[in-house]
Amino acid sequence: MKSVLVIGLGNFGMLTVKKIHELGHQVMAIDKNEERVNSALPYVTNALIGDSTNEKFLGSLGINNFDVCIETIGNDFQSSLETTCLLKELGGKVVVSRANREVQAKFLLRNGADEVVNPEKQIAKWTAIRYTSDYILDYIKLDDDYAIFEVKIPLEWIGKSIRQVDIRQKYKINVMAIKKNGHMNLAISADDIFTSDETLLVIGEHKAIQKCFHI
Repeated sequence: MKSVLVIGLGNFGMLTVKKIHELGHQVMAIDKNEERVNSALPYVTNALIGDSTNEKFLGSLGINNFDVCIETIGNDFQSSLETTCLLKELGGKVVVSRANREVQAKFLLRNGADEVVNPEKQIAKWTAIRYTSDYILDYIKLDDDYAIFEVKIPLEWIGKSIRQVDIRQKYKINVMAIKKNGHMNLAISADDIFTSDETLLVIGEHKAIQKCFHI
């Protein structure tokens, strides 16, 4: 279990808080808006109304006691930047900050953020990849070259084994798991036969997956 501080309870911040709670971690939430703070109460260990750009207020929270500090302020970059700087200066172990633009990400990384997330950019990329392909259902970016994709099985593969299709040799793609009825089978073998009610988790280079699944 980790202890997480979330600053900013707009839509993205609230969704982050709920997911952290769902995962079983302890979370403290901070926002200037009393109504937002009250809305977060069912999902947090503690929630406070306060200004995260106020060093005295932020210092009173014991920042170095949190495993992760997540700053999700989306509509006031000055406050976002000041909060990020203070979190690191006050001993934040891992500071994750939200950016809406690339230039914001650069400033945040230079001023205390260990990681930066850009929700709109990430969702836009996911949407573009997901809905311009007949096969891609989901994906997780690993780096600029590699990703994990959940894909539908092409019709021409149905009834054939992994060995017969020979994905690894032909496309340099590795099959990680077969998913059926919501259940993930990681114990796969080259003799497993593809069926129409399954999907695959595959890992490989973006270019190789584009070639294989005609993205």
